Amino acid sequence: MSTAPQDEIDDSAAPLIEHLAELRTRILYALAAFLAAMVVCYAFWQPVFNFLTQPICHALTARGQQCGLYLIKLQEGFFVAINISFLGGFALSFPVIGYQLWRFVAPGLYKSEKRAFLPFLVASPVMFIAGAAFAYYVILPMAFSFFLGFQQGPMSPDGGAANQMAAIGFQGSVEEYLSLTMKFVIAFGICFQLPVLLTLMGKAGLVSAAGLSSVRKYAVVVILIVAAIVTPPDVVSQAILFAVVYGLYEISIQLVARIERRREAQMRADGTWEEDEEEGE
Repeated sequence: MSTAPQDEIDDSAAPLIEHLAELRTRILYALAAFLAAMVVCYAFWQPVFNFLTQPICHALTARGQQCGLYLIKLQEGFFVAINISFLGGFALSFPVIGYQLWRFVAPGLYKSEKRAFLPFLVASPVMFIAGAAFAYYVILPMAFSFFLGFQQGPMSPDGGAANQMAAIGFQGSVEEYLSLTMKFVIAFGICFQLPVLLTLMGKAGLVSAAGLSSVRKYAVVVILIVAAIVTPPDVVSQAILFAVVYGLYEISIQLVARIERRREAQMRADGTWEEDEEEGE
């Protein structure tokens, strides 16, 4: 009689061990893809960095200045290459990482849940790329133009003896520039996840269109705070970020409302819709 509980423990432990083994396999595949992509990005880190420096070069050229960044520390160039390899490797291997995540989660989902979850898994990287592109092509040029506006006077020795003010010129650090640029790109990529997150929460029944509409004034305050933190003290770039993110919030409300209408139609067709649910909404 004492063996029965032990048998039950062994039976319950077997699925857990199988899940852990499956998780280990998926992590190893994802890690291998990430390391391979990181090696590839390390081999091409200079073209990637040259692409990332185009906004600052265009801003400097518009002011008649030569585009140049400096290695302030001896090891700075190496760490810049590593950072580009790390971020680029993650971006390049994200489809494989997402696929491994899907392979691990999918067996535990119903067919309807798979159909509901898969579009969000595809939309998330698409929206991140859209946000990163918006930061690169729209926000960064304005931000760099704003920052460079604090220069004054010529930095060259032939500035003239009549110059009575201290010259302020841009001599950017390679590592500092990369850090600032990636901060903008990643921050905007995350901000553009708002419709994906709210729509997924609406799909799960955690939020409703009416609830999102009722807290619209609080959302405006939060978006204004985020815009002030992410962007430089430039009113134009802050206004653009606010307009874009608030627009995404309004789109999220419409997407959640659409999900609710489809859910209601399906429940009415199945005969499970109750009128008090409609009144509560």
